[in-house]
Amino acid sequence: MVGYLFLAIVVFSLVAFFAGRSAGTRFAAANGASTHSLPGYHGAFVAVWVGVPALMLLLLWIMAQGTVIDNLLLTTLPQATLDASSPAQQSLLLSEIKNVAAGRLFGEPSAEISAAAQTLVRWQQIASWLMVVVVVAAMLLAMFFAHSRLSPRFRARNGVERFTSGVMIACSVAAILTTLGIIASLVYESIEFFRLVPLHEFLFGLRWEPQIAIRADQIAGNGAFGAVPVFLGTIVIATIAMLVATPIGLFTAIYLTEYASERVRNIVKPILEILAGVPTVVYGFFAVLTVAPAIRNAGSLLGIAASPNSALAAGAVMGVMIIPFISSLSDDAIRAVPRSLRDGSLAMGSTRSETMTKVLLPAALPGIMGGLLLALSRAIGETMIVVMAAGLIATLNVNPLDSVTTVTVQIVTLLIGDTAFDSPKTLAAFALGLVLFLVTLGLNIVALTIVRKYREQYD
Repeated sequence: MVGYLFLAIVVFSLVAFFAGRSAGTRFAAANGASTHSLPGYHGAFVAVWVGVPALMLLLLWIMAQGTVIDNLLLTTLPQATLDASSPAQQSLLLSEIKNVAAGRLFGEPSAEISAAAQTLVRWQQIASWLMVVVVVAAMLLAMFFAHSRLSPRFRARNGVERFTSGVMIACSVAAILTTLGIIASLVYESIEFFRLVPLHEFLFGLRWEPQIAIRADQIAGNGAFGAVPVFLGTIVIATIAMLVATPIGLFTAIYLTEYASERVRNIVKPILEILAGVPTVVYGFFAVLTVAPAIRNAGSLLGIAASPNSALAAGAVMGVMIIPFISSLSDDAIRAVPRSLRDGSLAMGSTRSETMTKVLLPAALPGIMGGLLLALSRAIGETMIVVMAAGLIATLNVNPLDSVTTVTVQIVTLLIGDTAFDSPKTLAAFALGLVLFLVTLGLNIVALTIVRKYREQYD
């Protein structure tokens, strides 16, 4: 029913748009230049009045309907049952009633539950049809009201522009509030974690074993939350990835910008950017099935032991994944350098390589650094490749041939399973997420500093 209502809102809005535009066209034909707004603005004004209030009413109805019906449903149960049950038990009763109403039976329900389920079905049907009537009536009233306001001198354009400005402001506020909400949740849960685990142990501890007992009869470790091995593994893999991606991506951008013909550029650049669209799980399979065995075989030939899951395999494949970030952004930055700088350098007798290294690269440094830091942030935040190719165990070593883990992998691992939400094991994921957020924020600040410094020199 809700899906059909959304479709009805779209259809009514289109009808309102064409009706308003038709009225605007008549005004323009009858009054000519004295008409204030174009016909399209008249149509958009009526469509906004029809679609937006109806959509908001529908969303509010959907959010409130379940709560209202649940509260009414509880009043149909015997008072003795309600008095003897806690809020959690009442929630279980509602869940059982909804399961019976939906036909998901796990045994023979009681008479009270069956009667409540039948009542629930009846009320849901009534609420659904009432929602349809109310929403459709609201759209018809809004269409009549908006269409009646149209006239040759009506400022429909101003109304549409105010609505557009309001939508943009609302989107900006939503983005800001979302960011603040993410930060607040990370900070709050991290504070709860640091009440259980000392901050110095988390930041400087050398043992990461977050497995702890979640029941009294369960045998498990006491837990160790020294995150240095996790941070070190993240640094190792990100460093390998950047060592692979930076020279390849940067040299590719230089070649495509200054040395490749237009035909070669038109072929190579789209093929290279396909790498950015490959799912990370595909890269993970490639790392596990191709790169990791190749590294082990090469190590065997050289007499070097290599782990089946190694940081080198994960980092190398991750480097291939982030090549398009560096090459595309570097290419755009180099091509954005004013032609006068390039021509002036060549006119002074510089070679193409000297022009590139002494003129173009310094001038394009803000964009190049932005691409490098974006790629680094992408490498730090990658999860799937590390899960499949590098392992899950945190080890304190920098040997690229051994298995390591990263912050993102540990966050995923900690939040999987049947662990209480107030457990140090679960809360540790938020502490790791806060550290990852601060690192990413620091990279952005560094990038902005570099861009501001060098942009002033070459403006």
